[in-house]
Amino acid sequence: MSFSNLFDSGFKKRNEDHFAAIVRVAMSDGVINEEEKAFLDRLATRLDISEHDYEEILKDYKSHPINAPHSYDERLERLYDLARMVWADDIEGPNQHWLLEKLCVGLGFHTQNVKYIADKALALAYDKVDSDTFIDEMKNMNK
Repeated sequence: MSFSNLFDSGFKKRNEDHFAAIVRVAMSDGVINEEEKAFLDRLATRLDISEHDYEEILKDYKSHPINAPHSYDERLERLYDLARMVWADDIEGPNQHWLLEKLCVGLGFHTQNVKYIADKALALAYDKVDSDTFIDEMKNMNK
């Protein structure tokens, strides 16, 4: 097996685990609603999850390890990607905030802060800031 194949398989596995973690968050209330399903469909495409793997993950998402970001910066990087996806999906109003708040909890942000974090993240996604600006703004949002 070549080095590039090792990297590709590791990257694919990480994307599958990341996707399974988001499915786990979506299932936290016991059901995946239409907005969450539509988001998961688009996310699977963006993460290059095959249709077969998508169905397997939905059936058995708990078998995938939770690879929570280890550092605050990694959490913010994932939040940047997810906020842009939620914003780009044109999920309107409260559903947009509700979905991102659930994802924030799944990323490990404290439940008391997720409303403010989601509000700020969506505002920055709306402004189409780059990742460095996003991370800096999120780190300094209370100053």
